[in-house]
Amino acid sequence: MANYLMKGGHSAHLGGAPVRSRNPLKRLQSAFDERFARIRERYRALLSLALASPRTFIIGFMVCVILSFGLWPFLGENFFPSVDSGQILMHLRAQPGTRIEETARLFDQVEQTVRHTIPANQLDNIVDNIGLPFSGINMAYQNTGTIGPEDGDALISLKEGHGETEGFIKQLRTTLPQQFPGTTFSFLPADIVSQILNFGLPAPIDVQIIGHDQKANYAYATDLLKRIRAVAGIADLRIQQVFNYPQINVDVDRTLASEIGLTQRDVANSLLVTLSGSSQVHPNFWLNTENGVSYPIVAQMPQYRIDSMSDLANMPVTAGDSAAMRYLGGIARMTPGPSPGVVSHYNVQPVIDIYGAVQGRDLGAVAGEIDRILDMTRKDVPHGSYVVLRGQVRTMTGAYSQLYFGLAGAILLIYLVIVVNFQSWLDPFIIITALPAALAGIVWTLFMTGTTLSVPALTGAIMCMGIATANSILLVSFAREGLAQGLDAGAAALEAGFTRFRPVLMTALAMIIGMLPMAFALGEGGEQNAPLGRAVIGGLLVGTAATLFFVPTVFSLLHSRRARDRTARGAFQSEPSAGN
Repeated sequence: MANYLMKGGHSAHLGGAPVRSRNPLKRLQSAFDERFARIRERYRALLSLALASPRTFIIGFMVCVILSFGLWPFLGENFFPSVDSGQILMHLRAQPGTRIEETARLFDQVEQTVRHTIPANQLDNIVDNIGLPFSGINMAYQNTGTIGPEDGDALISLKEGHGETEGFIKQLRTTLPQQFPGTTFSFLPADIVSQILNFGLPAPIDVQIIGHDQKANYAYATDLLKRIRAVAGIADLRIQQVFNYPQINVDVDRTLASEIGLTQRDVANSLLVTLSGSSQVHPNFWLNTENGVSYPIVAQMPQYRIDSMSDLANMPVTAGDSAAMRYLGGIARMTPGPSPGVVSHYNVQPVIDIYGAVQGRDLGAVAGEIDRILDMTRKDVPHGSYVVLRGQVRTMTGAYSQLYFGLAGAILLIYLVIVVNFQSWLDPFIIITALPAALAGIVWTLFMTGTTLSVPALTGAIMCMGIATANSILLVSFAREGLAQGLDAGAAALEAGFTRFRPVLMTALAMIIGMLPMAFALGEGGEQNAPLGRAVIGGLLVGTAATLFFVPTVFSLLHSRRARDRTARGAFQSEPSAGN
């Protein structure tokens, strides 16, 4: 294509006077070339100033780079950026033991509050899922923390063009607990990406108290809950397990029961049939011969007949097929008392989970404060128990360690590959001196755009290393050719920067322009990859400046010193022979 388009040659190359073309695109190109030539001449002047005082420029540049890394602790850390999916998944827990119809009534009231909070033109629909699912398969796909009829989930969908979802969640977190005291609300990840990142947990933060002394562990967990509530940015903090579920304990006098021909099993079966029906103890079916369908027949006491302790005491107890019948109150003592609503285990051991989410703050900062609280209260942990911070925090920490190792490994491997290619240890070192500046550019870009560190941002940093290195290779290769042609180090560096100015800018701008749509988070779910684009753009902006100014200056300084050392060694070796 170049041969076809340029076969006539350019007037500047042919030595003739430039001819003004009537083609507007050609005139635009000529105007651009003129302005670009002036910019390149200014670059030559600036590079000459840097080469005139190489030590001063290098020290000043490195000081700026090192100071830039001081912004690193202020960036914050998240595993992945949050995505505005236009959905809100809210979990509601009423008082333990609430009947499902009462929970449904409570959900109706909560829905009215939600509709008053979210404008009607932005709210699409609300879908409720109340109580325990019919099959455990439903809970296998997503664990929202449901343990009984007092629990329920509400999926709130927003229309296109809605406001910020996180803003609505923040309003609901403030409004709902005020209007419904005694009810626990938590907002779970609604999009599939966040659910996968939590690895099946209903919250990104999971503080586990593991041990067999459940009573002491619960007391410690309650105290820990109060301390963690004071952490800025924590939200939806709650203890997952319920230890005050209402229960009636039936203590059968086995000696008395045996004297009248009853066993503990007879009492349990009679309670099961009366309270839950006969389907589990005595399954029975009726076959409809007209349509061939078998219908289950269940015998159960009407609920309005057992709505008090006295009704329960008058419940009949029979022994299998025996006609003898006794009353429960005559052979058992009944006492109300709380009990665990659910018993959780981790690696066989009993566990208590404190779940929490973050709001208005990065996950790494909140997890760091929780770690400090756990260290402060380590002496209060019950004997034989231990506390562990798990959840998305632990996965994020492991991913960060691997990515930091990958970043360092990428720089080292780049250096070793260039050493093999250049057959030199010095020039590859000069090439990778631009990489710290690229990292400083990433830090500045993330800081100015308010973007936290995340896996996409660190992935972008690793990508940026290769591109920044490629540009430096272009410049150093040309400078080496200048040295081979007899130029001194300063002149070779200046000529290399001036000649390679256009290709270096073209390479960097191609990547920067390509990353702009990603950096602006355009499209549905664009927030997920925006840190990657911003990291690449920031790294290339500063890394390209380092390639054009810092790398030639380092090349000039080191090769000038090497040339002086060679001259000094040559003079030293020639002195003895001259004396002889």
